[in-house]
Amino acid sequence: MGIRVYKPTSAGRRNSSVNDYAELTTNKPEKSLCKRIKKTGGRNYQGVITTRHRGGGARKIYRIIDFKRNKDNVPAKVATIEYDPNRNCFISLLHYADGEKRYILAPLGIKVGDHVESGDWCEPKIGNAMPLEAIPAGIEIHNIEMTAGQGGKLVRSAGIAAKIMAKEGNWVTIILPSGEMRTLRKECRATIGRLSNPDYQNITLGKAGRKRHMGRRPHVRGVAMNPVAHPLGGGEGHRHGGRHPCSPTGVLAKGGKTRNPRNTSNKRIIRRRKSKRHKQLAL
Repeated sequence: MGIRVYKPTSAGRRNSSVNDYAELTTNKPEKSLCKRIKKTGGRNYQGVITTRHRGGGARKIYRIIDFKRNKDNVPAKVATIEYDPNRNCFISLLHYADGEKRYILAPLGIKVGDHVESGDWCEPKIGNAMPLEAIPAGIEIHNIEMTAGQGGKLVRSAGIAAKIMAKEGNWVTIILPSGEMRTLRKECRATIGRLSNPDYQNITLGKAGRKRHMGRRPHVRGVAMNPVAHPLGGGEGHRHGGRHPCSPTGVLAKGGKTRNPRNTSNKRIIRRRKSKRHKQLAL
């Protein structure tokens, strides 16, 4: 895998780079596992914007991913490694022995022709999915379930992985890429290995237009708005609002707690992740 840097033939090309996609084996997705999803532009069914800075972008077809990995004790062969416009890691098409086809998140190092499997006590090798109780401690994992049978919810971004730290009774302690340490039920499933495309974080967009192609609209600073549009708006000259940075609805942008204190999984968090502010103070 590598990154290709453009020559500065224009201001937009200068300092921009792209992935060379050397690992991909095809550019034609499996039609039976694709579907068209209508865009919302960040609006709900009433037409009100509930998520800002969304809209436009290139058309995308959604690939149906098997996050549950619940087809047990049936070996599957890796047929392709493909690009997915809906996520930053690659995906792999599996051909099961009974003829079924499914997409999974591609782990780093998986190759076409490899065989993977899911089950309660299969071999702990890259690409296999199994319950946390059957995975040895210290092995990198991804696509982790928070509730058994629900499907993977944690660790699904490019180039990241979590680790199993300890096992005690019916609970398994894992450490997430953010530094958070939490406990999960031993029946929850995870996939062995680190996710593919680790160089995604090193890609430089180079111009605002590439962000628009991704469906992201411009951000406007609150201090540049009118008082009716933002709590930080208004004032003569370069004013900073006189209060801590916040969203248009008043939610704190830096250091404010946004997690619901009544969330049932709070008691399963042993150590919370460190915020960017704490990391800067440590430096």
